[in-house]
Amino acid sequence: MFDLLVIWDWIAFSVRWLHVVTAMAWIGASFYFIALDLMLKPNDALPEGASGEEWEVHGGGFYHTVKYMVAPARMPEHLTWHKWQSYSTWLSGAALLMIIYWVSGELYLLDPTKADLTLWQGILISGASLTVGWLLYDQMCKSKLADYPTVLMLLLFVILVAMSWGYNQIFTGRAALLHLGAFTATIMTANVFFQIMPNQRIVVADLKAGRTPDAKYGKIAKVRSTHNNYLTLPVVFLMLSNHYPLAFATEYSWIIASLIFLTGVTIRHYFNTMHETGTGPHWTWGVTVVLMIAIAWLSTAGNGETWEEAEARALTPYEESFAASEHFADAASIVMGNCSMCHAREPVWPGIAWAPRGVYLETDGDIARHAEQIYVQAGLSHAMPPPNAISTMDAESRAALVTWYRDVTRSSQ
Repeated sequence: MFDLLVIWDWIAFSVRWLHVVTAMAWIGASFYFIALDLMLKPNDALPEGASGEEWEVHGGGFYHTVKYMVAPARMPEHLTWHKWQSYSTWLSGAALLMIIYWVSGELYLLDPTKADLTLWQGILISGASLTVGWLLYDQMCKSKLADYPTVLMLLLFVILVAMSWGYNQIFTGRAALLHLGAFTATIMTANVFFQIMPNQRIVVADLKAGRTPDAKYGKIAKVRSTHNNYLTLPVVFLMLSNHYPLAFATEYSWIIASLIFLTGVTIRHYFNTMHETGTGPHWTWGVTVVLMIAIAWLSTAGNGETWEEAEARALTPYEESFAASEHFADAASIVMGNCSMCHAREPVWPGIAWAPRGVYLETDGDIARHAEQIYVQAGLSHAMPPPNAISTMDAESRAALVTWYRDVTRSSQ
């Protein structure tokens, strides 16, 4: 029979799956249309009102794309809008953030060594920061700065660096980078919902009515789409970062995240230029490599939490209940014997330089804090330890971990 934690984990997995699928659809459509717009070329044979055309072949068919600046003489009845990908990605991402970082906030969101916050305060900061970020960015784009796109992009970068630092002052490393990605993704989706789509509807209505659209609507949509284009790759990195402790489990993680935004600019600049001219500026790859080398160096430059600091850090009442269990000694012995050689502040297992996912399991406090993860990863499933890594995690040991966890959770109900 399933327990609530198993059901909850499968809900989280399903939402994560949905989020990844919709994100692929959004990114794919976004990159395709940016490339298409840049590849369309003018010629003397174009019909009246057309500014460029392109031939493409895919799936056994040929596609003739023509871009019109005004409505052509004949228009199909059906108009395809590409918007659901963006909305679905943001909604599923917001749900996933709530499932992992709000419901399990005391474990994944809050870091008491950085800020003394209650869970509801952390959740309030989490949600409010996403809204405030969009409002600030939107006002910048509506100001006279819109006439200076380069300055606008630089100011956006400054905001992202400030948010990266700010999140890192109050949240765990994992939560800080994830929230920076959510902050950026909120700007991108809000661009689609509040600016790009409404302005495009105005333009379409004017075209169908035979009116000449106001050029300002196309300009606004173009600026916002360009921002989304350059922000996409950094957002993908930030959403994947929680799987890599070298990205989030360092005091310089906020600088790493800031540099990632620069790599997004250099990589997208190469491809955007290549789509437009047929060849890209190869210097961008050199800059990207230098940035990644700097990121790799920063990932090991800081000092993590020491063994003594971990023991001194207070447990929450919920975590205390696992440490106080009559089965804790057995569970701790099993974990120490099977997991601590890798999940340590200085791993001793060959080839592992950093504890997987930044999870430490070498003190009593560590084990109590990660009781749920131990239960799922090494009790219910055989995910940990990895096959052939250790030989002593037998069925009896796994059963003991299950007994320890369930005894505590049942007594607290």
